[in-house]
Amino acid sequence: MNPGGRWAALGAVTASISIALSAFGTHSLREKLDAQQLGWWQTGTQYLLYSAFGLLLVGLAASRIARPALPALVLWIGGLAFSGSLLGLALGGPRFLGAVAPFGGSLLIAGFAIFAVQLWRGEHAS
Repeated sequence: MNPGGRWAALGAVTASISIALSAFGTHSLREKLDAQQLGWWQTGTQYLLYSAFGLLLVGLAASRIARPALPALVLWIGGLAFSGSLLGLALGGPRFLGAVAPFGGSLLIAGFAIFAVQLWRGEHAS
């Protein structure tokens, strides 16, 4: 499998996990969590899906950019950090997890920005 296919596959798996977590929250946690916790859960699964879509896009465009691993890794780590911290908070995890969310969100922004710059420059993979 080519590197682009691997990033796209990781994106598809991440999207599947995001959707499964969202459904789990809707059907199994609605009666167990308060409104704020449910909001954290929803936001966490939503942004994990954004990360997954980013990975899919990088995978599909991998032959058009020189270094697809850079935006892909930044998007994936950012999605895991942002979403994981919110999901952890929703489940009653320690409050310091709230400090991880901005870091993960910044990585998501950076991942998409890096991807945009690489596409703009049109530096094709060799």
